[in-house]
Amino acid sequence: MLSRRTESNSVADPPPDARRELLERVLSSAVFARSERLSSLLSFVCDLTLQGREKELNEQRIGEAVFGRSRDYDSSIDGIVRTQASRLRNRLDLYFNGDGADEPVRIVIPRGGYVPRFEPFAFVHAERLAISSDSSGGLAMVDALPEGRSALDPTTVQIPPAPARKGSPWYGRAAVPWILVAMMSIAGLAFAIQHRKAVLGMRSQPAPHPIWSRMFAEKQPTLIVCGDSGLVMWQGLMGRNVHLAEYLSRDFLMAQTSAGAFNQKIASDVGLRRYTSIVDLDVVRALLPIAQSQKGTAEVRYARDVRPNDLKQGNVILIGTAEATPWVELFEPSMNFYFFDDRDKRVFSVFNRAPQGAEPKQWDSAIEDAKHRVYAVVAYLPNLSGQGNALILEGTSMAGTESAWDFVSDDSQLLPFLNRIRKPDGSFPHFEVMLGTNNVNGSAGKNVVLAWRTAR
Repeated sequence: MLSRRTESNSVADPPPDARRELLERVLSSAVFARSERLSSLLSFVCDLTLQGREKELNEQRIGEAVFGRSRDYDSSIDGIVRTQASRLRNRLDLYFNGDGADEPVRIVIPRGGYVPRFEPFAFVHAERLAISSDSSGGLAMVDALPEGRSALDPTTVQIPPAPARKGSPWYGRAAVPWILVAMMSIAGLAFAIQHRKAVLGMRSQPAPHPIWSRMFAEKQPTLIVCGDSGLVMWQGLMGRNVHLAEYLSRDFLMAQTSAGAFNQKIASDVGLRRYTSIVDLDVVRALLPIAQSQKGTAEVRYARDVRPNDLKQGNVILIGTAEATPWVELFEPSMNFYFFDDRDKRVFSVFNRAPQGAEPKQWDSAIEDAKHRVYAVVAYLPNLSGQGNALILEGTSMAGTESAWDFVSDDSQLLPFLNRIRKPDGSFPHFEVMLGTNNVNGSAGKNVVLAWRTAR
């Protein structure tokens, strides 16, 4: 008699030791090895969950324990936990779709919460045969493979011994059903192996991302340019802006100032040093695994080592405003939103060439602003030759640049916007997005889209 098991097949969580070993593998991977902030966040939420204290995992608690916020900080303004949790989800996806594709269990942090789940990952969905004997010695039951169990698991296909019968040879009539079952089990196992290989083969090809598949296209190099923080400090000390022509010729280093010979000597010394910001480095560390997942090639270069022809070949990602990356100046004539630092008024502004509706002509980020408002622009444009793409991540401060990166790296923010500007044929145009946020102890708070433009 053949029947199917009706009760549900629940898969228990892996034992704590196995989950901790998985956590260690994730943290020691190339995707996480150099991201101390995300590693700390993942360790904290997993540790509390494995201790059975998942009820303690809320935004306020994480902000205090992981990011050093005060116990009464306002999480509605300071969105660091939400931002970093979004980055963490993206980083986990990179690991489990890359180096960790063979992991039988995955760490998942559902959106809207911070409690991680350790979910078995089924490479194969197949049925297994479980044999039991009834009083007549016939076939009693066929049941389905429990969700999350692999048909390659040696415990999945079981061939129980034939019942002993006195005076009956092993090759008698009772052995026939067991031989048939063994043959069916072997055939099923072979099918499962082939199916698993096919599934793994499909999983090795990541789904194309609407932005990153273009920025890191195969056989098209991508140049990532870090900002020149030495130049930023020089401009601050000298109280003047530097344009691209001066930057290329280095004539700005000979400029005179009324601030005195001592300050000018310091400025010259700082201007020659090769500094970049921690935000730029964080962006680069996040971009390199993305390039690898898209099977693209990326080269990282300091702004001072770039030449005009570099922006005509392949794709380019510029991190920072013209204050830190003067190369942005080459793209500004075709942009609606552009930056200007008024050093006399101590106001860094983003100008709006053609305001629409109730949009202002400019957004000002003042040093004395009690709300610490900062602004950012994400610009996705053609490169200088029109044969590739340029992605510009600008901010009125490091927190602003971080805000630009938060937007383009967080699919929960980026994809709804891309769907909004999508063309009838399913493609999307080049675009600019104007963002507003708050500077919270050097980090960006929650993004707000203030305005946007698309290419005609």
